[in-house]
Amino acid sequence: MTPFSYARAGNAAEALHLGRGGTAAYLGGGTNLVDLMRETIAKPDKLIDVTGLSDAITETPDGGLLIGAAVRNTALAEHPAVRTRYPMLSRAILAGASAQIRNMATVGGNLLQRTRCTYFYDTDGSRCNKRAPGSGCDAVGGFTRIHAILGASSACVATHPSDMCVALAALDAVVHVEGPGGARTLAFGDLHRLPGDRPELDTVLDASELITAIELPPLPFAASSTYRKVRDRASYAFALISVAAAIDVVGGEIRDVRLALGGVAHKPWRATTAESLLRGRPATEATFRDAAIAELADARPLRDNGFKIELAKRTIVAVLGDLSGATA
Repeated sequence: MTPFSYARAGNAAEALHLGRGGTAAYLGGGTNLVDLMRETIAKPDKLIDVTGLSDAITETPDGGLLIGAAVRNTALAEHPAVRTRYPMLSRAILAGASAQIRNMATVGGNLLQRTRCTYFYDTDGSRCNKRAPGSGCDAVGGFTRIHAILGASSACVATHPSDMCVALAALDAVVHVEGPGGARTLAFGDLHRLPGDRPELDTVLDASELITAIELPPLPFAASSTYRKVRDRASYAFALISVAAAIDVVGGEIRDVRLALGGVAHKPWRATTAESLLRGRPATEATFRDAAIAELADARPLRDNGFKIELAKRTIVAVLGDLSGATA
């Protein structure tokens, strides 16, 4: 392990001051960062403990929620307002990890976790552009069962591992950030990057910027939302396919919908093509199937993950059918 110093910040301003210079990393629960340091993938020269940031969940004036970056995953999943008004988020968190990990992991850290691609973690024998830019990608042409079918590039086919982030993408969350240049907000869909030719860059944040909060805008029909995760085993595992969905049906017609996919891309995948096709159409299995087909039209499977295309389509149809009450 690379030697490093440690300091604990009481607020965002102190964290930014302590993080100046060198290759500092912000430490929340450490459930991913510490693993990366053990594997010598991450080599910060100092750790800035930011668990002293806000761990509050508060109401916003417009009826949404503001979630501090230091809120633990368990606390967020169990919060009454989240369970009743945004159940897809609660279910995504509960599907994402064991209770022990949820008790440690923070909201801010969850957003910044890195891929679980096997080649990324194999520091001794595999080339990985995300870990070592320009070295190549052994996943391309390798074992690709868990890898991306949407938005990938020749440089990287890794998928984003977070369940929470899929729900946040569907809910149009807003990310609050502070950095040397001041505070700013980002639409959640703009936070994470597709790989392109720079897969080592997971987000659009500058190295010194710090996530301070996540804001959930009001979305009344999200009260009947859900999250479904398809994985290789019933115990905790990363998603092969996951779907976060909320649908508003009035008189048998889809008035509005939110839909995001996990396990398919380098970032949480907002299914905007499917959403646009669903609005204004009858809430039927045929409609759901048409939208799913359109969303997956650009999928590019690799040798071992072609099954994900049909699995994603069927999961979308099943989830929307359950939420809307449409029957086969």
